[in-house]
Amino acid sequence: MPNSLAAGHVPNPTLDAIDLVDWSLRNAGTSSSVPGLEEGGAEPWAFSQLKNIGQLKEVSKASRLCQVVISFLKACGLLGSLYFFICSLDILSSAFQLLGSKMAGEIFKDNVVLSNPVAGLVVGVLVTVLVQSSSTSSSIVVSMVASKLLTVQVSVPIIMGVNVGTSITSTLVSMAQSGDRDEFQRAFSGSAVHGIFNWLTVLVLLPLESATAALERLSELALGAASLQPGGQALYILKALTQPFTHFIIQLDSSMITSSATRNSTNSSLIKQWCGIRGKMPQGSSEDYGMFNPCTERNISASAEENKVPCHHLFVGSELTDLAVGFILLAGSLLVLCVCLVLLVKLLNSVLQGRIAQAVRTVINADFSFPFGWLSGYLAILAGAGLTFLLQSSSVFTAAIVPLMGVGVINLERAYPLFLGSNIGTTTTALLAALASPADMLLTAVQVALIHFFFNLAGILLWYLVPVLRLPIPLAKRFGELTAQYRWVAIIYLLFTFLLLPLAAFGLSLAGVLVLAAVGGPLVGLVLLIILVNVLQRHQPSWLPRCLRSWAWLPLWLHSLEPWDHLMTGCCPCRACSNSHTTSKVAHCYENPQVIASQQL
Repeated sequence: MPNSLAAGHVPNPTLDAIDLVDWSLRNAGTSSSVPGLEEGGAEPWAFSQLKNIGQLKEVSKASRLCQVVISFLKACGLLGSLYFFICSLDILSSAFQLLGSKMAGEIFKDNVVLSNPVAGLVVGVLVTVLVQSSSTSSSIVVSMVASKLLTVQVSVPIIMGVNVGTSITSTLVSMAQSGDRDEFQRAFSGSAVHGIFNWLTVLVLLPLESATAALERLSELALGAASLQPGGQALYILKALTQPFTHFIIQLDSSMITSSATRNSTNSSLIKQWCGIRGKMPQGSSEDYGMFNPCTERNISASAEENKVPCHHLFVGSELTDLAVGFILLAGSLLVLCVCLVLLVKLLNSVLQGRIAQAVRTVINADFSFPFGWLSGYLAILAGAGLTFLLQSSSVFTAAIVPLMGVGVINLERAYPLFLGSNIGTTTTALLAALASPADMLLTAVQVALIHFFFNLAGILLWYLVPVLRLPIPLAKRFGELTAQYRWVAIIYLLFTFLLLPLAAFGLSLAGVLVLAAVGGPLVGLVLLIILVNVLQRHQPSWLPRCLRSWAWLPLWLHSLEPWDHLMTGCCPCRACSNSHTTSKVAHCYENPQVIASQQL
C-alpha cells in the first residue's frame, strides 16, 4: 500500500474503510444516519444505544444524595416545561383567534360557496388553521346550523375540514426538532402520519358522503334511538389547571366569532372586558371566569353598569387593537412554546437513559404475545382516546406525543393508533359539550358531534382494521426520510397543505363548480397517475412501457430534488437549510479517497 500511494494510485474504498469512517464520525459525536450510508449506518427508527448500563460502581452517600436531588429537579423541570408548553398552546390559539376571527366569520357567510362540498372542506381547514382550535370551528358550525344559516348536509364537509386542520399543531411542534436529523425524521414522520390519515379519510368519505349522505343519515338514526334532555355539564379537567395562568394573560369572548358568522356581529373587541354581574351566577360552565369569582354580593342601589365585574388579565382596558394584541401574544407564545419544547427534549434525553429508557420503551411499545398481538394497537387506540378525553384537547395530546417520538421513546407503529384514538377522544369531548348546550341547540350540536365521531370511526375502519391498508405508516416514514434529507421540504409541506392548496381550491370554488371540476379534476388525475407509475416502477416495472420504467428522460428538475435543494440552500441564510456537518464530512471522504486510505493506514 505505501508503494501505491507513493506512485499516486489510491485504492478503491472498501466497506471496511467506510465502516471505519462511519465509526470515527460516531465517536466524534455526529449523527450516522446520512443519506447514501443508510445501509451501513444506524437506522433512524431504531432506538439509540443505551447508556449507563454497565456494572454498578460504589458511590458515596453524598453522591447518591446529589443524584436524588438532580433527579428531583429534572422531574420538576419536566412537569414545569410541560405545563407552560400546554399553556403556550392555549395562548397561541387565542392569538390566532384575535388575528383571524373576523376573517373566519366572513368566510362562513357565503352560503353559495359552502354549498360546494370541496369548498366546505377547504373552509373547515382554513378556519381551523386561522383560529388554531377545532372546538371553536365546531362551535361556529353548530351555531350556524342552529340559526338555520346552514343545513346539516352542508356542515358535514366543513367538519371534515376541521378534522384535517387540527393536525397543523403537531406539524408546527415537530419543526422545533429540526436541529437533529434523526430526531427530526422521527418527529416529522409522527406529525405527518396524523395529517396523511386525515387526508386519506377525506378523499374516501367526501365523495361517498356527497353521493349518499351516509354520515348524516347515520347520525339521524343515532339521534332517533337516543332520548336526549338538555342540561348537563361539560368536563374541563386540564383547563382547571391551566386557566389560572392563561386567564391572567388573556381572556376572549369566543361568542363574538360565532356572532360574526351568524350575522349578528358588532364592532366590539374580542378581548373580554367584563366577566359577570354581581350576585348573578354564570350560565353553564364557570370556565370563563378563571380564578376570579364574579358572583359577589349585588349592590341593589347601583345601576346595572356599576354591578358589572371586570375581568382580571393583562389586556383589560388596553387601548391596543385586537390585531396588535394578537401579534404580541403570537410572538410571546411561540417563544415560550419553542423554549419549553427544547427543554422537554433535552430533559427527556437526559432522563431516559440506560435501564430507565429501556423500561419505558419496552412498556410503551410492548405487544401481547401470539396470538393476541393484534390487541396491542386497539388498546393504544383506547389509551389515546382516554388521555385526550382527560386532557380535553387533541392538539395538546398529539403535540406531546411528537417530542417523545423525536427522542425515540415511541415508535411510529405505536404512535399511529395513539393518534387515531386521539381523534376519537376529541369527538367524545365535543359530544359532552354538545349535551350541555341550550335546548334550542341541543339536537343540532349533538348531531354535528356524532357526525365528527362517525367520520373518525370510519377512518379507523378504513386505514387500521386491515393491517395491509395501514398506508399512512409507510407514507409517513418515506416522507420523514425525505424531509430529513431536504429539510426545506417540511416548510413547503406546511405551506402547501394547510394554506396554498386550500386557498387555491377555495378560489376555484368561487368561480363555480364547473371551473373547479375542469381545473381540479385533471390535476388530481395527473397526481394519481404519477403515484401509480412510481409504485409500479418500484414493484412491477415490467408492467409499464419502456418509456415509463424510469423518469430519466425528463429534465432533472422534474424528477429530482437535487436542483431545488441547491437553489433552496443557496437562498437560506447561514446555510440553515443545508445538510448537516456529518453529511459534508462523509461526502468529503467520497470525493477525496486519500482520506479513506489514510484511515486504513
